[in-house]
Amino acid sequence: MHKIVNHFRSTGIVLLLVTLITAASCKEDPKEEQEVKKEEVIEVLTEVMDFQLKDTIRSGWQTFRYTNASNEPHFILLDKYPEGKNIKDGEKDVMPIFQEGMELINKGEMDKAMEAFGKLPPWFSEIVFSGGVGLVSAGKMAESTIYMEPGYYVLECYVKMPNGVFHGVMGMVKELVVVQDTTTHTPPEPTVRIAISGAEGIQVQDSIKAGPQVFQVTYKDQVTHENFVGHDINLVRLEENADLDQLEAWMNWVDPKGLISPAPEGVVFLGGVNDMPAGRTGYFTAELEPGSYVLISEVPNAREKNMLVPITIP
Repeated sequence: MHKIVNHFRSTGIVLLLVTLITAASCKEDPKEEQEVKKEEVIEVLTEVMDFQLKDTIRSGWQTFRYTNASNEPHFILLDKYPEGKNIKDGEKDVMPIFQEGMELINKGEMDKAMEAFGKLPPWFSEIVFSGGVGLVSAGKMAESTIYMEPGYYVLECYVKMPNGVFHGVMGMVKELVVVQDTTTHTPPEPTVRIAISGAEGIQVQDSIKAGPQVFQVTYKDQVTHENFVGHDINLVRLEENADLDQLEAWMNWVDPKGLISPAPEGVVFLGGVNDMPAGRTGYFTAELEPGSYVLISEVPNAREKNMLVPITIP
């Protein structure tokens, strides 16, 4: 009888221990899930002339959620720097030259501006423009999903102040280290597929409807345009007073009035995918309401290149 009692006592203790261990494990699971969720989206915040985000992320597919809490339009361009170069090199050897060239352009001295740009260091040509978030209007939020290769990156915005000074010169640059350890994230399922190339422009391959949309942007090629940058994709909502001619001209930073605050009246920038190398694909999301929109690239003469595509959502 004592043996039976002792057996149940010992069995009860074992069962109690198993229950406690199981309960403790269950309590840890939500915490682990929360840690994973924290890494699913890279939060980026701009309040003035800044990018607020973590300094280090994993490689692989990463979604950047960009909240523009400032009073001006901004974008995020991800510059993958060559080995041995960092943000201090850019601030010393690159940004002052672009600002010098812009000031000469503003004075109408284009030849001297070209001479200034000729002083860019050889390593500048080794920077890989690796995507990012397209233009986002003040007070708006946008998301872009990019495959991040390991390496050292600099986030930049070169929209201009009303006085013609680039936002990057005002401090809107931020270093970001992408480590070898990779995520298990996968790209989102697209609802709208877009291809872009220097030869064919922007090609929308699916109908675009109201509601939440996931845009897949495939870069069939990448070329350097007359404004020394490659093509990208920006989604813009048009209000009744929007002027497409003004928007097209504004999207060319080399124009003294281009990419300068304030943006043209009647346009709301909703994000997109910034410059990427040929063969790469990026994604961005948008909640579309009935109305008028355009997909536009930051290039001169966007209409002629089929890089200004009007969209009407019934």
